[in-house]
Amino acid sequence: MTAPAAKNSSPTPAGGGSSRADGAARAGGAAGGALPPLTPGPYRRRLGTVAFVATLGGLLFGYDTGVINGALRPMSAELGLTAVTEGVVTSSLLFGAAVGAVFSGRVSDAVGRRTTIIALSVLFFVGALVCVLSPGFAVLVVGRVLLGLAVGGASTVVPVFLAELAPFEIRGSLSGRNELMVVIGQLAAFTVNAVIAAIWGEHEGVWRYMLAVAALPAAALFIGMMRVPESPRWLVAKGRDERALDVLGRIRSPERARAEFEEIRRAVHTEHARVRGEARGAGGLGAVLRTRWLVRIVLVGIGVGVFQQLTGINSIMYYGQAILIDSGFQENAALIATIAPGVIGVIGALVALRMMERVDRRTMMLIGYSLTTLCHVLITATSLLLPEGSPARPVVMLILIAAFVGSMQTFLNITTWVVLSEIFPMRFRAFGMGIAVFLHWTTNALLGLTFPSVLEAVGLTGAFGGFAVVGVLAVLFIHRFLPETRGRSLEDIEAVVRSGRRTSQSPARAGG
Repeated sequence: MTAPAAKNSSPTPAGGGSSRADGAARAGGAAGGALPPLTPGPYRRRLGTVAFVATLGGLLFGYDTGVINGALRPMSAELGLTAVTEGVVTSSLLFGAAVGAVFSGRVSDAVGRRTTIIALSVLFFVGALVCVLSPGFAVLVVGRVLLGLAVGGASTVVPVFLAELAPFEIRGSLSGRNELMVVIGQLAAFTVNAVIAAIWGEHEGVWRYMLAVAALPAAALFIGMMRVPESPRWLVAKGRDERALDVLGRIRSPERARAEFEEIRRAVHTEHARVRGEARGAGGLGAVLRTRWLVRIVLVGIGVGVFQQLTGINSIMYYGQAILIDSGFQENAALIATIAPGVIGVIGALVALRMMERVDRRTMMLIGYSLTTLCHVLITATSLLLPEGSPARPVVMLILIAAFVGSMQTFLNITTWVVLSEIFPMRFRAFGMGIAVFLHWTTNALLGLTFPSVLEAVGLTGAFGGFAVVGVLAVLFIHRFLPETRGRSLEDIEAVVRSGRRTSQSPARAGG
């Protein structure tokens, strides 16, 4: 069946339409072909179900990175880990994630987003079993690397899958659900750690119980992904037009599905014609290095990913218990107290989803880095002004850490992953995201490996003072280089990036 071409004139919104819908219509026009507005219907529920299943990958991402916070101390006691081997166990997952991120993008380009996520669910399950059954340090590191490959793959492929499925009007909030599931997974890890420690804390191998829980969502992800469709943009890129239109027809109204299909097909055909006119190797790193605008947007993506890690957020997630003990908490109280930042993080992520279609991405990130930098300055000041042993010190530090986590989750974490899923062109989307996320995870791994030593060497004052300096640089970088993507189709964003324009406003705010 051949779908009729979308009309080029902008549709007139029905009476009483919201300003957001008007902005969406203008954005559709900016994309080169107006799309019919979104309307309520069963397709919206089907889209939500697909998003929920895919974001179980984010839940596993969060759980497997957060569980080490409570599992590390009993693990160290049983296996006789030193400070160095503790860092190796923690960072082995992160180095694995860096490798998984850079390769999973190319794999998903070849075999599909859906198939790749199914394979990652198997890797999550196997990695969890290897960790739970590990007899010693070496096998445990192997299991953590396997989990890392799955975490890195999920962090690359799931956001791309969601961005390619989502209508541009709600792409930010739909894609952002993955980061919400990440923080829910981290909160689940903190809570499970506290509950298991309270019930079976005296059991040998209690950390194995904590790690074993991850097998349950891994099985759910495998079963669920067997029933969801492939990305329609990937299908069109592979010449499977009828299948792509069928998928769009299940998650869009019929009129919208046909119009969006034509827009995607035009963009893909234009790109294929451009590739035929380019030199050999146009789809890989060679093409990026030869093309100025591609180099520019890859560097922007790398900056977005790396600066998010240099806030130190994952130092809190991995070593939060140690930081709170250093602040003055007792060991068990510190383990329970880690739940508070986890709860704040989930609340912040829910607020972020509400704002994703109302506040520009650049604005979100500028506010986020400003607030997190302020929190770093206050944590540094507290560690200087309130001496160890002061009864106020642990309380103030917990409040400031919770404020930092809340600022990150409200303004930065979801926005970072949404922006990374949006800014790269179709032909380089998974490849560009893989490079950016590879360096994101490499930075994460280096921080995970060195933070215990840094904390021991310079204390909270030096560690968070350093994060504050990096935060200032991040504000300057985002203000200077990040283009605005809210309210634009992926095809329109590609046109903006290709032109080299630094668009600082969404179409709705700019009025066109």
